[in-house]
Amino acid sequence: MLSVVQAFDRAPIAEVPFDDAAALERKLSAAEKAFKNRDGWLPPHQRIAILRRLAGLMEAKRDHLAMQIAREGGKPLPDAIVETNRAIDGVHNAADELRNFAGREIPMGLSAAADNRWAFTTKEPIGIVAAISAFNHPLNLIVHQVAPAIAVGCPVIIKPASSTPLSCLEFVAMAHEAGLPEAWAQTFLPDGNELAEALATDRRVAFLSFIGSAKVGWSLHAKLAHGARSALEHGGVAPAIVDRSADLGKIIEPIVKGGYYHAGQVCVSTQRIFVHDAIADDFTQALIARVEKLRTGDPTLKDTEVGPLIQIREADRVAEWIDEAVKGGAQLATGGKRLSETTLQPTVLLNPAADARVTTQEVFGPVVAVYRYSDLDDAIARANSLPTAFQASIFAQDIDVAMRAANRLDASAVMVNDPTAFRTDWMPFAGRHESGYGTGGIPYTMRDMSQEKMILLRRS
Repeated sequence: MLSVVQAFDRAPIAEVPFDDAAALERKLSAAEKAFKNRDGWLPPHQRIAILRRLAGLMEAKRDHLAMQIAREGGKPLPDAIVETNRAIDGVHNAADELRNFAGREIPMGLSAAADNRWAFTTKEPIGIVAAISAFNHPLNLIVHQVAPAIAVGCPVIIKPASSTPLSCLEFVAMAHEAGLPEAWAQTFLPDGNELAEALATDRRVAFLSFIGSAKVGWSLHAKLAHGARSALEHGGVAPAIVDRSADLGKIIEPIVKGGYYHAGQVCVSTQRIFVHDAIADDFTQALIARVEKLRTGDPTLKDTEVGPLIQIREADRVAEWIDEAVKGGAQLATGGKRLSETTLQPTVLLNPAADARVTTQEVFGPVVAVYRYSDLDDAIARANSLPTAFQASIFAQDIDVAMRAANRLDASAVMVNDPTAFRTDWMPFAGRHESGYGTGGIPYTMRDMSQEKMILLRRS
C-alpha cells in the first residue's frame, strides 16, 4: 500500500493500493481492445457531453478538490483554488476545441497527374496514450494529459506522482461517473520505476506524455517502441531581465509571484534575475522587503503564500544548495533558514558564482538569485548560457529594449512585464533543448494525440 501524507507536516491522509505487473497487462489489454473496436469509438458529441458533465462534477467538488491539492501537494490554498478553477476550465477547453478540430482540403488538379481528383484529411486518434505526471499541479497537470485524450478519442493510462495520487484518482473516477467507459481512462500506480517504464515503452503505446525530470523523460524517450511519439515537459532555470527603464512600483509583485509561487516548485519559476546596474540597489531593496513579508507555513490556511517542499529530502537539498552558494561567494540577502522539516524561508541570493548550482541548475525551491549587468546583450547572453530553455521575462518600459530582449532570448515564450511563470491553459507551453520536446497546452496536446488521414476520390 502507498501511504499518502500531507506535504506540510507528513500527517497521513490515505492509503492507496499499488498496481502490479498483472494489473498493467489488464489495463493495456483493455485499452487495446477498446481502441481496436472502431465501432465502439465514441462520436464527438458524446465526448463533448462527457467532458461537460465531468466539468460539472468538478465544480460541485471545487472546495474539496482545492483542499486536497493543498494537503497532498502542499500548494497554498489560495493557489490551490486557482488550480482547481483552471482544471475545470481546462476540461471545458478540451470540449470547446472539438468544435474546430478538423482536417482540411488538399488541393488537387495542380498538375495533369492530379487532375479529376478531390482530397481531404480527417483527424483520427493516435492510439493508446501513456501519461506520466508530476506532483506540483496534481489536478491541473492530470487534466492537461487526460482531457485531450478523452476529447480526441484516445484510451489513456495515467500514472500520477506517488506523492500526490489522490487528485488523479478522483479525477478519473469522476470521468467514469460522467459516462466515460472505464477502458478509455485508467489510472496506474506502480511501486517503483520499473513498471512505469514498462508502461511507457510498451509496444501498444502510441504516445507518451511525460511531465517530470529531464533525466527520466529523455531516458524513456530513447526507449519508446518504434513509431511511438512523445511530448516531454521538464524544467528550466528561468531568467528575468530587469532593464533600467522598468517601473519598480509595478514589477516587484509579479517577480515575487514568479519566484515563490508554490515555493518555487514550478518548471518555469523565476530563478535568475539580471538587473541593470542603474537600478540594482533600489530593486534589490524592494525585492527583499516584499520577500520578507511572505507568509510561509501550513498550506491549508487561507493566508499562507509559501508552503512546503514536497519531500523532506527536497528541503534538505535546497538548503544545501543555498549553503553552497554562500560559501562560494554569494551574499545571502534574506531567508535561507529552515522553518520546519519541509519549509524554508523564502531566499534571495546576490551574485552567486557562475558555476554555483543555483545558477546552473533548476532549484525547484523558494530561492531566487540576483545578478547585476550593465550591457543588455551581456545579460541576454548570460540568460541564454544554459542547456535548458523554457520561458523568460523582460521587464522594461523602453519598447526597443523589450523587443530586443524578446527577439534574442532563447525561450519558447518571452513575457514582457509579466513573470516567467505566467501560463494560460490554451497557450503553447514548451521547453527547448534539454527542457522538453513537443508542445503542451490543451489544443496543442490534442493535435499531438491525433493523426491526419488523407482520403482521395477520383472522378471518372
